[in-house]
Amino acid sequence: MDYSIRTIRADEWEKTREIRLAALRDPVAHLAFLDTYEAAVERPDAFWKERAKGASETGDGSVRQFVAEGADGSWAGTISLLVERPSDEVRFGEAAKVDQTHIVGVYVRPEARGSGVIDALFRAGVEWSWTVPAPAVARVRLYVHEENARAAAFYRRFGFVATGERVAVPGHDTAMEDEYEMVRPSAG
Repeated sequence: MDYSIRTIRADEWEKTREIRLAALRDPVAHLAFLDTYEAAVERPDAFWKERAKGASETGDGSVRQFVAEGADGSWAGTISLLVERPSDEVRFGEAAKVDQTHIVGVYVRPEARGSGVIDALFRAGVEWSWTVPAPAVARVRLYVHEENARAAAFYRRFGFVATGERVAVPGHDTAMEDEYEMVRPSAG
């Protein structure tokens, strides 16, 4: 099946909720997400409506969520990016040292894995990052759980490089997340 990659619309909160809940039921969700299915399923509709609105093109531009949509309207995968500025409050990990985007919420349904959906979602997210209004984004970063080898291998294949920075996984005694980055291409 072919997929188109696009930004979610503000009124698509139910689909936003559904794919997030599917992601949180994935067998590796405990390595990939700081949220749980049990917590997410209890959130009211107002939470999901606000989340979809904020991540859409009509949001304030600080978050963008992309989906891979099939011809039948189904969503095969998703990726979200947070704009982080050095002056912003830290959401997770280390404070931004430069203007950057932060990839979160990566998920591809099992039946779409290996189809190129993840590559297309990452291309859309990284390309969007380079268009964020001034000050220009200097890099795209993400964190990956130290035990999530499959995800780390994809990030490296896509062009992300481990920075050597590590942060503790919130709520865990010893688990760590490794930071990866992609630096903005020079305009030369």
